[in-house]
Amino acid sequence: MKIFAIGLNYASHNEEMKSVFVSEEPVIFMKPDTALLKNGKPFFLPDFSNEIHYETEIVIKIDRLGKNIAERFAHRYYNEITVGIDFTARDLQHRLKQQGLPWEIAKSFDNSAPVGNFISKNKFPHMQNIDFHLDINGKTVQKGNTAEMIFSVDKIISYISKFFTLKIGDLIFTGTPAGIGPVAINDHLEGYIENEKLLDFRIK
Repeated sequence: MKIFAIGLNYASHNEEMKSVFVSEEPVIFMKPDTALLKNGKPFFLPDFSNEIHYETEIVIKIDRLGKNIAERFAHRYYNEITVGIDFTARDLQHRLKQQGLPWEIAKSFDNSAPVGNFISKNKFPHMQNIDFHLDINGKTVQKGNTAEMIFSVDKIISYISKFFTLKIGDLIFTGTPAGIGPVAINDHLEGYIENEKLLDFRIK
């Protein structure tokens, strides 16, 4: 099982990160399967960072084997979606970026990819018009709509499949909107698609 993630896919997030980089293609990075956190298990703050940030994202699950998938057929390769968190060690990421070094250790550490319960995409009229949000301790801290994506889900699937064979069970984190921020011990995170709570866990 592979976990793909897309960076810089919401203009609002790019602005808050003060990113001037503009890409004509999706920006891809990967997480190992050890990054996956599910079933409401708690996330334990690691001792190698003092600044763990949440990034709330729509996650899709691949359910067909595919390679070199045409964008117009990409919708056939997934049926379920959920909300997930791309946890980021922001202090590590900033330091590594300044040094011109890869920043996998800031994004791909153990349990850095919590995901909620998956639901059918057919519950929604259009994949590119789905509201999602994150509450921490009962307060909404981040919200977005898939219409704001720079690269659509189908474009992302098509692009990834040029380089990697997609297999059943692979996950794709599709990018985060503005509103990222830190988490602290005892925080209670709840992630929603529309009004349905799919993700629910605590920080330890």
